[in-house]
Amino acid sequence: MKKNILTQIGLCASATAVLAQNAPAAANELRDDRPNIVFIMSDDHTAQAWGVFGGILVDYVRTDNIRRLTEEGALLKNVFCTNAISIPSRASILTGAYSHITGTYGLADALEPYVDTIAKRIQESGFQTALFGKWHLKRIPAGFDYFWVFHDQGEFNNPLLKSRHNWIDDCDGIDGDIFVGFSTDIVTDKTIDWIRNRDTDRPFMVMTHFKAPHEPWYFPERLRHIYDGVVFPEPDNLMVFDTEPSGRTFRGQHLEDLGARWDIASRSPEVWWTTYPELPFSTAGMDRYEARSALYQKLMRDYLRSAAAVDENIGRILQFLEQEGLAENTIIIYTTDQGYFLGEHGFFDKRIMYEESMRMPFVIRFPREIPAGTVNTDIILNIDFAATLADFVGVEPPELNQGRSFRANLLGNTPDDWRQEMYYRYWMHHPRYPAHFGIRNHRFKLIFFYGDPLHIEAADRRTTQPAWEFFDLQEDPGQNINQYNNPYYADIIYQMKHDLLRLREEFNDTDEGSERMQEILRNYFW
Repeated sequence: MKKNILTQIGLCASATAVLAQNAPAAANELRDDRPNIVFIMSDDHTAQAWGVFGGILVDYVRTDNIRRLTEEGALLKNVFCTNAISIPSRASILTGAYSHITGTYGLADALEPYVDTIAKRIQESGFQTALFGKWHLKRIPAGFDYFWVFHDQGEFNNPLLKSRHNWIDDCDGIDGDIFVGFSTDIVTDKTIDWIRNRDTDRPFMVMTHFKAPHEPWYFPERLRHIYDGVVFPEPDNLMVFDTEPSGRTFRGQHLEDLGARWDIASRSPEVWWTTYPELPFSTAGMDRYEARSALYQKLMRDYLRSAAAVDENIGRILQFLEQEGLAENTIIIYTTDQGYFLGEHGFFDKRIMYEESMRMPFVIRFPREIPAGTVNTDIILNIDFAATLADFVGVEPPELNQGRSFRANLLGNTPDDWRQEMYYRYWMHHPRYPAHFGIRNHRFKLIFFYGDPLHIEAADRRTTQPAWEFFDLQEDPGQNINQYNNPYYADIIYQMKHDLLRLREEFNDTDEGSERMQEILRNYFW
């Protein structure tokens, strides 16, 4: 696999070199009124907390500016990541390719600077490009004229930021400059300052990547009291404590696991990877129902305050674009790298091919082209982002691209051959959330938890019994009952298994070189 990827990268590098040689002519040939791009992405800002997708938190979230974007642009309701964990999803967004093509399977991997990306393509076409905030791909960002990015995942308060002059790969040590303040505000400050001081004769693309609302969910002091006295409504399936009622085949990340983190950080902060706001916190003396409710309420207070800072700063960017006269000819996108469980199934975290985790809330505004108030329900993937941006700018997608542009979809002109199902794969195996792949169409979802680390670095070496899950999303949108063994769905499951194999072939993810995986497939697939 590594050799195959390097071969592809070599071809990519050659193609990029040719493109770079022709860049000035290509830029001159393109129209002068190409749109600017502001691509805003947060981390773990799940659809349940946007307030524009419905749900129990609609009346509680502070998302006035996100709502404004949806009213003035297009809201995409069925956008999904192809691997719900940060590094792989971010690599897929930039390259338009699945994890097994980019070589970024999990959190131990990096995106090499020589890989072709949409940032490189846009930069080579004459755009000025910049990146601020969370990068997380370990190696130096390529395709950007200017950048300030966090070391690793970054800090919320007084973050360390790295630029070209002080770069060191995340895995090689820590260096950078400390900026005093709250990270979400700082990333916005840098974005606005860069746009203000840009070359006004050329279009620009800036990627603004917030750490919030990622764990540990810090918030600026000005937002500390916005949820004082609030009791948040609970998901219907919050009190699911084991796998028996649902037929779920894996344990998952329970809220009690988060409680254990808070407990460790309260008692021995030096042994945990981060600190958390408003500790100490304890559920001592509570029964399990009271304890889970208390854990959920603290998670929601912290998470929604952190998310509110994101919305505030989106508002700052919108206001600045209007003041500068840039709003009409600027594509502004807000999305997140994956979803997140907020107590559903009793879970927190992501990774699993359930709706809360794999769905990427997405809104795009481009007044010159996209009608205000557009709603789209096509199945769109993070591997489509690069091709879509390339389409708007007038360049070819990155060399490794496996996605396609959804620009026409935004105008109500969905191609007749647009996908009706999608392929997902999570590689970073752990007994609590086993490695798995699956298929989802507009109504049904089929997941194969193969439960083996295979060759993946940083995956847990303890295997789990391979198992299947199947859900009817129309009858059971919360995915509360595994219907895999229900004979009513037998024919549908049989067909979806064939469709799943077809998608694996289409995306060249057949595990052909893994004898262990071939053994699992022989024994458990049918």
